[in-house]
Amino acid sequence: QLQLAESGGGSAQVGESLRLSCAASGNTRTANCLAWFRQSLGKEREGVAAIYRGSSGTTYTYVSDSDSVKGRVTISQDHDKTIAYLHMDSLKPEDTAVYYCAAGFHCNTATWNRGWNFDTWGQGTQVTVSS
Repeated sequence: QLQLAESGGGSAQVGESLRLSCAASGNTRTANCLAWFRQSLGKEREGVAAIYRGSSGTTYTYVSDSDSVKGRVTISQDHDKTIAYLHMDSLKPEDTAVYYCAAGFHCNTATWNRGWNFDTWGQGTQVTVSS
């Protein structure tokens, strides 16, 4: 069974940077794609970024091109590819949300930000950005 644990959330000031971590444990063979979603109060969940390790060893990254995060987000993985890091720069109040990590067997440009593509979800970590 696969489990995901998010960490790194909390309070931040406008303009600061933040790094969230998603650690996968258990049956990580089903977690080839690790993604970050977020949901703000009253808004729909949105995909922020994802990272996928292909069968050939190639790593693919996907980052939202929405105006809300464009140019401020990067995603990376540790050497063992069981931890996905979401790094956000120049934080804004609208980044305030619960951030969820999700794992799926596969993702691509069409599916990385689709919630239905992911079988396992973390509990979420709250990020609050204030001025």
